[in-house]
Amino acid sequence: MSNKKLIIIGNTSNAKLAQYYFEKDSEYDVVAFSVNEEFITDKEFMGLPVVAFERLETDFPADQFDVFVAVGYNKMNKIREKLYNELKEKGYCLPNYISSKCSFLTEESIGDNNLILEDNTIQPFVKIGSNNVFWSGNHIGHDGVIKDHCFITSHVVVSGFVTIESNCFIGVNATIRDAVTIARETLIAAGAIIMKDTEEKGVYLPARSTLFNKKSDEITIS
Repeated sequence: MSNKKLIIIGNTSNAKLAQYYFEKDSEYDVVAFSVNEEFITDKEFMGLPVVAFERLETDFPADQFDVFVAVGYNKMNKIREKLYNELKEKGYCLPNYISSKCSFLTEESIGDNNLILEDNTIQPFVKIGSNNVFWSGNHIGHDGVIKDHCFITSHVVVSGFVTIESNCFIGVNATIRDAVTIARETLIAAGAIIMKDTEEKGVYLPARSTLFNKKSDEITIS
């Protein structure tokens, strides 16, 4: 049986999923959730107690419990970054979750509090910082660098030698060509194709699909 106890920071669907993955595929037992007291609407979440973040050190001290920040990408991941930094200052260990069902091939450095879900391919020589989310099914090409506090959604293709600076968001099915730099706080929308370096805090949108002037039963598909 596991003897490592984990507190998950959050009480939304991200926290619910983090509990599932840690319980099913790690050495941790999740024993509670924690959010700021003003956001507590119920004393329990997923059958476990919800403790006020302000009392975390008293109820679950850092020498006995580890924590994981399971917060989304609001404000370009800065809410997750703030919580991460506060917990580091309090002395907590923030483990990574790396799915046993992903292809994690890099032997380079990795930080902490990363969530790397199933079917990701992390190729050799990729360097990963801290507090990143890799949702399911991404390709992270060789010799890339992913810094801190980023959120990469699903089925994103990051080619080789790409650097993704901190606090970026990359939407589903986005494609990034090789050897470009994604500047800090870049927002890449779903389906966008990035062929050159981005601008800091830039927002990149794809071309939108248009409605054709015929109905589907008027089209012959050979």
